[in-house]
Amino acid sequence: MNRIDRLYALAEELRAAGPRGRTARQLAARFEVSVRTIERDLSALGQAGVPLATKQGRTGGYSVDRSMSLPPLNFTAREAMAVAVALSRSEHVLFARDSRTALQKIVAAMPPRDLDEARTAAAKVRLLVQPVPAPDGQIAEQIWRAVRDDQVLRIEYTDVGGIGTEREVEPQHVVVGPNGSYLTAWCHLRQEDRVFRMDRITRAERTATPPSRPLATGDLQVDGYETKLPDAALRPEDLFPTPT
Repeated sequence: MNRIDRLYALAEELRAAGPRGRTARQLAARFEVSVRTIERDLSALGQAGVPLATKQGRTGGYSVDRSMSLPPLNFTAREAMAVAVALSRSEHVLFARDSRTALQKIVAAMPPRDLDEARTAAAKVRLLVQPVPAPDGQIAEQIWRAVRDDQVLRIEYTDVGGIGTEREVEPQHVVVGPNGSYLTAWCHLRQEDRVFRMDRITRAERTATPPSRPLATGDLQVDGYETKLPDAALRPEDLFPTPT
């Protein structure tokens, strides 16, 4: 996590904690950095205008005004439960932290009565999730940034037969499926579109090589599967088109 992302997540962590707050040591453990780094981050938040409060003593710590950064959204109990179920369906390493902080924001904004109702309802739901091989977190992050920014990657890849190769690829999509996660890319070595299992990519680094292939525009087609497009959930105007 870079510092900007950590500062934002730190403010949300304190906001969700409410009046109890968090100690610097708790925050350092949560974000896997030193206490000194957390103290510098808290100082930066204060200078940026975040309304921090400190409490001295054994139970002391840092807290922030709950009205800061996220206004009440009036999620219903059913809506909150639906989001919790949806986020729990995927524990992908790329989205695990963001899923947790997204749900934390929803929980922090809900009235206690609605939150209790959502928790009671969610306790009646069980999900069957098949464990799948997970890619290395740092490698997955490098892959994702290359996909997002349309950058060429140099990867080391071990195929199903245990044979390793080094190659440059032009990433197209991250594919999250029931049997693992994959990278689709144009492979310079094979001169064709290829699919790479992300847990078999042992090294990934972005290069200065400019992409030479046009960006993929077609939907992914895999026999026996339907392809879901998460960006559709971020375009409510497409769900309710304007009448002509």
